[in-house]
Amino acid sequence: MCVMVSPMQPDVESKKMRGKPVSGKAIVILCIASFLAGTLFTSQTWNSHNSDIKDQVSFISNQAKTKKLQTTTLAMNLDHNKRMLVEEKNGDIIGEVAKTHQAIQSLDKKISALEMELAVARTNQADIQSKGEKASNQSLQKAFVVIGINTAFSSKKRRESVRETWMPQGDKLKKLEQEKGIVIRFVIGHSATRGGVLDKSIDVEEAEYKDFLRLNHVEGYHELSTKTRLYFTTALTLWNAEFYVKVDDDVHLNLGMLITTLARHRSKPRIYIGCMKSGPVLSQKGVKYHEPEYWKFGEEGNKYFRHATGQLYAISKDLAAYISINAPILHRYANEDVSLGSWLFGLEVEHVDDRSMCCGTPPDCEWKTKAGNVCVAAFDWSCSGICKSVERMKDVHNACGEGEAAVWNAEL
Repeated sequence: MCVMVSPMQPDVESKKMRGKPVSGKAIVILCIASFLAGTLFTSQTWNSHNSDIKDQVSFISNQAKTKKLQTTTLAMNLDHNKRMLVEEKNGDIIGEVAKTHQAIQSLDKKISALEMELAVARTNQADIQSKGEKASNQSLQKAFVVIGINTAFSSKKRRESVRETWMPQGDKLKKLEQEKGIVIRFVIGHSATRGGVLDKSIDVEEAEYKDFLRLNHVEGYHELSTKTRLYFTTALTLWNAEFYVKVDDDVHLNLGMLITTLARHRSKPRIYIGCMKSGPVLSQKGVKYHEPEYWKFGEEGNKYFRHATGQLYAISKDLAAYISINAPILHRYANEDVSLGSWLFGLEVEHVDDRSMCCGTPPDCEWKTKAGNVCVAAFDWSCSGICKSVERMKDVHNACGEGEAAVWNAEL
């Protein structure tokens, strides 16, 4: 700071010590110069300090960005880990649900097996004949499937056409039972005059081929519902099988494909397999498939409930046992396939609609065979079987057959 001294101040000692007096103008200039120098120094100091602050702010800002990026990355990783953990937990839950479902199915199947054994114990008490011998309480022969071929006294040529094509004979038939558990029998009752000419003709055929299951039943077209019911009941007393199949003697069957199809459902209880249909209820008298009890199905023109077509179908042993136990009170409709469908309609049954069990005859089944989609069975809908099956069975077999080795290679 600059101090102004008056030149007129009377100070003797000062006068002695100083030389020339400093002018007021010089002092003013000196003060201004000092102020400017101070200002310049202060400005440079502030600029330097301000630069340091900016650097610090920039550093802090960069650090904040880095921390934010690290936080975001950490959050993303945490979210990913959570998703992975949830997915793993979901996978574990799905796996546990699948195991539980399998365990329930297994338990349900065991219960059904016990019901079947109960049915066998009851029906073994009945006086049912097979091969001229009474059923006994001995242990039942185990099998995978019993295939009953529905036939009649007048169908000898049909039976021959089946034996010459898809049905093994003699030792091969016996080997098929022993090694694969596949039992095949022509199913027939007896004539109205038991022991007559018709029955004796079957005796001769049975002695030659040993491939009949004979029922205590009077043969007749209008008695097919009763015959079907008795077939399941009788088969249960002879074989402890997983499935029971009914097929007509004018249908071509590929045994290997049938076994493969049934094997896919062997772990399930109460299975009903076939080509499911729902045809019209025919009320007009005199027409084929006339339904005398048409009024039970509602208004005229209604359709039947879903049921498997009668040419071929299969049921699991628990359903066969149900039919056997309740045989006396199961109502029989005019059409056998409708009767079976009605017996199972109100039960907890899985209806399996398998269209490979009702392929058409060549060219339909032939094209499918060439494409690798071999049919289980083939017939003509217009004839409810292969039209002129005696003449055409061999041609259908050559065009649509799976080959003799297929049934032996089928996995059960």
